Amino acid sequence: MVTKEIIILNEQGFHVRPAQLFVDKANEFHSDLKVRSENGEEADGKSMLDLMTLGLEKGARVTLEVSGPDEQECLQSLAELIESKFGEA
Repeated sequence: MVTKEIIILNEQGFHVRPAQLFVDKANEFHSDLKVRSENGEEADGKSMLDLMTLGLEKGARVTLEVSGPDEQECLQSLAELIESKFGEA
């Protein structure tokens, strides 16, 4: 299992579009993925509905927890997606 704490940087936070991009990317991998918010709430990183219930806004700290055969690649890819602000200006 690998983990990484990361900050949501895009202005609108984790709204529908970024959540969909995140889920699409997460589903490219075989590993299991959990997203944990600062307040301890946890979501399945491959479920858009689960992610949306976290209500993540700009500046929110989340922990990505990945376990499985391609965990390193999955974690790196998702961290890069978040750090790129999901392609938003």
